[in-house]
Amino acid sequence: MILHWLQLDPSLSIYEQLLIEEALLRGDERNFCIVSEGSSPSIVMGISGKVHELIDEDKANTLTIPIIKRFSGGGTVVVDENTLFVTFIIQKSDVSIPAYPEKIMKWSEEIYKPVFNTPHFSLKENDYVFYDKKFGGNAQYIRKERWLHHTSFLWDYEKEKMQTLLHPKKTPSYREGRDHDSFLCKMKEFMPNKELFFSLLKEHLSRTYTLKEILPEHLILKEDHRSSTKILF
Repeated sequence: MILHWLQLDPSLSIYEQLLIEEALLRGDERNFCIVSEGSSPSIVMGISGKVHELIDEDKANTLTIPIIKRFSGGGTVVVDENTLFVTFIIQKSDVSIPAYPEKIMKWSEEIYKPVFNTPHFSLKENDYVFYDKKFGGNAQYIRKERWLHHTSFLWDYEKEKMQTLLHPKKTPSYREGRDHDSFLCKMKEFMPNKELFFSLLKEHLSRTYTLKEILPEHLILKEDHRSSTKILF
């Protein structure tokens, strides 16, 4: 399988990145691994999320953090300059796995195992964890011929920003009612630096697939596609 490695400029916001991802999902047939480092602070909700159930709007307004609704499913995340992003966009016919959420999650776990190279890393339900603490949240979009799997990794985080998220009604069973601070961990405690993470990921993918680097300025994005990514507030 040919996989295009696309490293976005760190000056892009997560909103701008999501617009690019949605355009490549809906208007392209190539396979991509899109990586980026950091974003201006934002709260990103899944397509079916409800603000009043998931976000403390007063705290978000006080911190002037915008709320974005992305085109994919999944939960709500706070991202900022210390969040790392990895997105896979794949043609169904180019991989041997069935295009179901659980199968895609397991496929992704196998991608990351040699990158983190520790028995303490695993996939728990829909999250990446070290031990029993989450550091990577995932969301997916599956369409007729193509699917997308994207992840936000918490290299670091600020407790104050995390407190803009309400405790959701539906949580993974392994969370066991823990608050954000007890439930989350920081990737920087398990990886020496951000550059090493991207380097190890790229190296592993190049051994597994035919990796071709593509520069952002060489992208041609179709604009006549349906777009569901929106800034709410």
